[in-house]
Amino acid sequence: MKKLVMGVLAVAVLGALGWEVYRRVTTSGNVQAGGRGAMAVAVEIQPVRRGEIRDVAVFTGSLLPKSQFVVAPKVSGWLKQLLVHVGDTVQRNGVIAIIDDAEFTQQVEQARAEWQVAKANVENSASNLDMARREYDRAKALREKQIASASELDEAEATFNARQAQLKVSEAQVAQREAALKAAELRLSYSQVRAFWEGGDEARVVGERFVDEGALLQVNEAIVSVLEIDPLTGVVYVIERDYPKVRVGQQAVITTDAYPDQSFVGNIVRIAPLLRESSRQARVEIEVPNSEQWLRPGMFVRARVEFARQTDATLVPLAALVKRDGRDGVFVADTAERKARFVPVTIGIVENETAEIVETQDFASLLAGPVITMGNHLLEDESSIVIPNGEGPQEKKAEGGNAPETRRAASPGAAG
Repeated sequence: MKKLVMGVLAVAVLGALGWEVYRRVTTSGNVQAGGRGAMAVAVEIQPVRRGEIRDVAVFTGSLLPKSQFVVAPKVSGWLKQLLVHVGDTVQRNGVIAIIDDAEFTQQVEQARAEWQVAKANVENSASNLDMARREYDRAKALREKQIASASELDEAEATFNARQAQLKVSEAQVAQREAALKAAELRLSYSQVRAFWEGGDEARVVGERFVDEGALLQVNEAIVSVLEIDPLTGVVYVIERDYPKVRVGQQAVITTDAYPDQSFVGNIVRIAPLLRESSRQARVEIEVPNSEQWLRPGMFVRARVEFARQTDATLVPLAALVKRDGRDGVFVADTAERKARFVPVTIGIVENETAEIVETQDFASLLAGPVITMGNHLLEDESSIVIPNGEGPQEKKAEGGNAPETRRAASPGAAG
C-alpha cells in the first residue's frame, strides 16, 4: 500500500513539472499559434536571386564516317598490283588495284577479229546484192519483150530477195560483233579496279585493306574500304525524357577522350522517328566538320546539347522546392514575424542544385523574402520558424551573371 502511494505521488510530481515546462515555453514567444504544431521549427534560408540558367544534356555515342563503301572487282582474276594502303588518299574514279589482264586482252583481240570478219561479210553481201539486182532488172526487161520466161523472172526475183536478206543478216552480225568487242573492252577495263562515288569531296581515304597482291579474287570480293571522314557523323542515343526537346539544326558540342582539352561543334541533322523498344532510346545523328581530320571514325564521344537558356531568370535552390496538397511550391520566410508562408510556383529549368521559377502576374509580391532550404519538410503555411541567430540571409552578388552549366548525363546508348 505504501509503495502504491509513493508511485502516485511520483506521477503527480512529474506531471506538474511537465506542465510548468510547457507553460514557460509557450509564453516565451518561441511558439506561435498556427501550422500543424505548436513548436517553432528551426530553418535555414537562402535568397531568391536572378541569373542565367541553361537546360543542357550530355549524350554518349560514337563517330561514324559520313559514307563508307568497299571497292570490289567486277571480274575475277589474279590481283597483280594493289596501289593503295590503309590511310592513303584516293581520288574520285582513281585506280586502286590492277588485275592480271592477259585473258581479257586476248578476248578483246578475238572479238575485234570477229567484228572485222563480220564487216567483210557485209561487203561481200552488198556485192552479191548488187549483182542480184542487175540480174533481176535484166530478167524483167527480157520478160517485157517476151524473150525471158516467167520462171526465169521469178528465179531472178527470188535471188534478189535472198541477197537482200543476207545483207541484213550480215549487217546484224556486224552490230553483234561490235557489241561483243565493246563488252570485251569493258571487261578489259574492269581489270583496273577503280574507286568511284557520286557527290561529296573529290578525295577520300582508305579505311581497311582486305587482300594482298597475288590473291585470286572473285567477283565482288572486297579489296579495300573507302571512307568519307570530313564531315563525320556522330551517332548518339537520346532517352525518352529528352526526345521531345531535340530538334534538327540544334548545335551540339562534341568532346572525346582523345582530345580532352578540345571541343568540336556540330549540328543535329537527323532524328529517328521511333524509340527502340528495348532501351526506350532514339538514334540522333550529328554532323561534325572534320577539316583538320583530328577526329576518326569509331571514337567514343560525348555530345552536349543545349535545349534552352534563360539569361535573367528567377532562381531558387533546388532544396527549397516542396509539395503541399499536390502542388509545387516554396516556403518564403517572413523574417519580421518569424513565419513561413507557402507560395505555389511553376518550375522551369532545373540545373544542378538550382531551379528556375516561372514568373506569374503577382510573382514579385509572393517571393518578397528569402526561401527556406532546410526544415521545410516540417512546415505548413503560417508555421512558426526559428532562424539561426535571428538574422535573415545575406545577399550574394552573382559573379559574372552566369550560373554554372548543367551537365545532365543521359544513359549511354547502344552501339550502332
